[in-house]
Amino acid sequence: MESQLVFMLSKQLPGQAESTKTDYSDPASLPAVLVVILNYRTPNLTIECLHSLVNEVKDLPNLRVAVTDNNSGDDSNERIAGVIAKEGWEWATFMPLERNGGFAYGSNFPIRQALAGGSLPPYVLLLNPDTVVRPGAIRALVEFMEQNSKVGIAGSRLEDPDGTPQCSAFRFHTIWSEFDGGLRLGLISKVLSKWIVAPPVSEVACTTDWVAGASMMIRQEVIEQVGLMDEDYFMYYEEMDFCLQANRAGWPCWYVPESHVVHLVGQSSGVTNTKKPPKRRPKYVFDSRYRYFLKNYGSLYLVIADIAWIIGFASWRLRRFIQRKPDEDPPYLLWDSLRNSFLFRGLRLNS
Repeated sequence: MESQLVFMLSKQLPGQAESTKTDYSDPASLPAVLVVILNYRTPNLTIECLHSLVNEVKDLPNLRVAVTDNNSGDDSNERIAGVIAKEGWEWATFMPLERNGGFAYGSNFPIRQALAGGSLPPYVLLLNPDTVVRPGAIRALVEFMEQNSKVGIAGSRLEDPDGTPQCSAFRFHTIWSEFDGGLRLGLISKVLSKWIVAPPVSEVACTTDWVAGASMMIRQEVIEQVGLMDEDYFMYYEEMDFCLQANRAGWPCWYVPESHVVHLVGQSSGVTNTKKPPKRRPKYVFDSRYRYFLKNYGSLYLVIADIAWIIGFASWRLRRFIQRKPDEDPPYLLWDSLRNSFLFRGLRLNS
């Protein structure tokens, strides 16, 4: 059974979001935070992530953690629940789910429970299981949000274990970014630089279109106004879609580099794991891309975006062959892009 989650947290009053007078010297006065970690067959990583939160809980006494499991079918339930019980982590709750409904489904579940129980805290932090939270990372996000009451979403600086920064603040995908991402030609990239999805990593806090869901803090009012993440995305594009909806509702997104979080990229899906040779992209990646463009920009935009990507990528593949460049693309990417485009799928949102 999908367990119920009840948080002993007082619901935020409407006026509190405007206050910037929090007494940071008193941890107990800091707002409550719900951290949501979704596990899928990564119990070792999830447990390591939980260990990294121990000191965060000491620094933020009102922090609670909900670990959901998307029906992993392995020993995740016993191991994670066992560690929580053994360590006496009263701040952590484990929630096994009955099916694998994807990232949005598994992440939304405890938030929906908190909403239904009237105990949604002022902030929700989506946190990947393949992360290790550096000391003070969550507090840095909370303090930033408290000092900037009009900001709806804030993301951490994601980094490798050695501290090398990863791209974690992005621009929305567009027709131009699709063409550039496929073509990969330096001169064109310079011309289209303002549309490139992953700009250079900023060393200072800055506004951005969207941040990686590996460590993304959301204000309570955003969830109440915009709703939860779209569960028709299985994996990928759901956090970008959510940030877009928040942006359209007047809630900007910011990147906060003072919040450091180690991210062991792609450990659950393997799709974005840069430490191994690329594997064929699963269909759900193409489904998510298709849904994002059609839902948010309409059928004509999707058609042009598909054409832009295919022409750009086909040109790159030809140039790569002529110039004998190494092939670092996922297998069958051109064919998979074609068969998942409007040419084969048509223009139906739920196709």
